[in-house]
Amino acid sequence: MVGGDGLTPAVKKEADAALKAHGLIKVRVFSDDRLARDAMLRELADELDAAPIQHIGKLLVLWRPKPEKERVVDEDRMPGPRDIKVLKYSKRGGQRPEIKTLRVLGNQRLTPGGTIKRAKAKRPLSAKKRNQAD
Repeated sequence: MVGGDGLTPAVKKEADAALKAHGLIKVRVFSDDRLARDAMLRELADELDAAPIQHIGKLLVLWRPKPEKERVVDEDRMPGPRDIKVLKYSKRGGQRPEIKTLRVLGNQRLTPGGTIKRAKAKRPLSAKKRNQAD
């Protein structure tokens, strides 16, 4: 919102932050002068490197493409939990199978029988194999 003080640096800073987060913003201006609102729309568009979309009454609409977020790849990250649906068939042939949703953590595995077990720890290498690897 642009109040009686006009376009202050704080208003421009908030508009820039909103454009970074959302891309399309609406700015309400409390001024009855249409030419002043047009000037504010042009000034905001120029300073924030945005496109003026609309000026309807006291509402200004600005657009700027959102910047791509940089994804940081963490090599040490372990797999997170997974939700797996398990069908458990009835011993009677005519009944529907029971559907269970199981949460499997990163250090667990699902057996063919539908139970959850911890992942097997890696077996230590024997002295002979350690020497062969070097």
